This record gives sequence, C-alpha cells and structure tokens, in this order.
Amino acid sequence: MAQFSEEKLQKVNEIIARYPQGKQKSALIPVLHLAQEQFDGWLSAETMDYVASLLQLTSIEVYEVATFYSMFNLKPVGKYIFEVCHTGPCMLNGSDNIVDYIKNKLGISVGETTPDGMFTLKTVECLGACGYAPMMQLGKFYREHLTPAKVDAIIDECRKAQGN
Repeated sequence: MAQFSEEKLQKVNEIIARYPQGKQKSALIPVLHLAQEQFDGWLSAETMDYVASLLQLTSIEVYEVATFYSMFNLKPVGKYIFEVCHTGPCMLNGSDNIVDYIKNKLGISVGETTPDGMFTLKTVECLGACGYAPMMQLGKFYREHLTPAKVDAIIDECRKAQGN
C-alpha cells in the first residue's frame, strides 16, 4: 500500500494547512508532486487513491488532474525524461525531426523508456519558449535550438552523469 514517509506526510499536512477548511482540493497538485517524488517518479492508481484519501477527494478528482498535466507520469519513467515541445512554433522549427531523431537514436517511441531505464521520450504542449524552438525540457532545465548534434551531446552528458 502506498504511504508517505513521516517527513513527506508532515509536508502534506503543511500544504493542506495553507488553504481554508473545505478547500483541501487546492493542495492536490503540490501533493501529487510529492507523491511522484516519493514513489519512483510516477503515479500508480494506488498512489492516486492514497492521495485522494488524504485530501478527502474522490479518486476520479485526482485522476482528472494527474492525466491532464504532462508533468505527472502515469507509468514508470527513465532517470532522464526528454519532454519535447510539439506545438506550432516548435513544429515549424523542426521538433518533429528532433523527436524522430531521438526515437531512432534511443530505439524507443514517444511514451516509452529505454530498456536500461535511463531515458523516456515524451511530447508535451507548449513550454513557453517559442523563441528557442525546437526545444525540450530535461528535468528543471530547458534545452533549446535543438539539433541532432545537440541531442547527441545531451545523451552523452546524461550517460556520463550516470557513469555509462
């Protein structure tokens, strides 16, 4: 059964306390972030049900939010998640080519993770950096003006950070 550590549960209670009585749903997104952080980078149905119980919500209320936002992962993901923007400006500047290049380079499709568990490829809606297209988010950082050579360098950088 999914259960927060004492430290995380204390943080959940601090987050809930920020909102007026009866408005605990407002805490849902930050609590889902905590859950994803604690439970291996993704949200299982069991984890989402647990969050629903903590916030006194129905499970569907949690599922609706978790499935809407691309920042929540609903299945196991790799250590590095390549979130490539695929909206208009990025597409006009070659994001489809970048996605195809990553797919071929890593041998995975969008939504898949490499067999070694290192990389996951996702396409996402606008990341608000249209002037730097094509671009992707990798963790907390944007990688901009992507080219196949830049993608190769990013993959190498990630592998070196893991000692591979």
